[in-house]
Order: sequence, then structure tokens, then C-alpha cells
Amino acid sequence: MMNLLLYLPILQGATDPATNQSLFNNKTIMNVGMIVLVFVIMYFLIIRPQRKKQKETENMLSAIKKGDKVTSIGGIKGIVHLVKEDTIVVKVDDSTKLEFSKNAIGSVDLPKDQTSATGDDEKPRLFGRKKSE
Repeated sequence: MMNLLLYLPILQGATDPATNQSLFNNKTIMNVGMIVLVFVIMYFLIIRPQRKKQKETENMLSAIKKGDKVTSIGGIKGIVHLVKEDTIVVKVDDSTKLEFSKNAIGSVDLPKDQTSATGDDEKPRLFGRKKSE
């Protein structure tokens, strides 16, 4: 079977019989270039940040251990009592323990003494820059 791409007039450099000009001109190159540019922009604005966020979430969930303070996606706060393969048991009160799916954990909260020790107690600034003193 012959390669079907050989029969496309644009790839063969066909000419218009009436004007004897090439059908593959600068406008065609610009149109294809604009479509490629749109896909590149979509990749860097949507797909790449989403993958980065997903990796961060997977790393956070795999690093959860007993004693961590967590917040569920529903806003329930507690301390991790037991970590299983796919679930986490969170101690909410003295005698109340809730079992969550790992995907239901929204964030791992650092204790106050750890945040002040690392110096991350300030709000994040635009582009991650700190004010110069």
C-alpha cells in the first residue's frame, strides 16, 4: 500500500493550473504556525501546571505519617492516627476517629513551631520575591 501522504497536493507542492502558483504559500505557513502556537500556549498555561500540582499532591499524600495535622477537602481538621494503603484514620476529638480516603486529604498542616523555625510564616509574595529590607 502506498503512503497516503504522498497524494496530498500541499505536500507535493502542487500548483494551481489557472495561475501556475504554488498552493503552499506564506498564508498556509502562518495558519499552521498559529495553530501550533495556540497548542504550545495551552500546554504551558494549562497542562504543565496541572501536572506539577498533581505531582505535589501525590508527594504530599505519600509522605503523610502518624501524628501529622491534616485538613480534609471538606474542612475537617485532625491528627493522623493510622495510615493504611488507601485510607487514613484521623483523630478528630479525644474519642472520635474518622477514616478518610487518601484522596480526601486536602492539606498537611505544619505545627506553629515548625513554621516559625523555617521562616515561612510570611504570606507568599508575587513571583515568590521577598521584600528587601
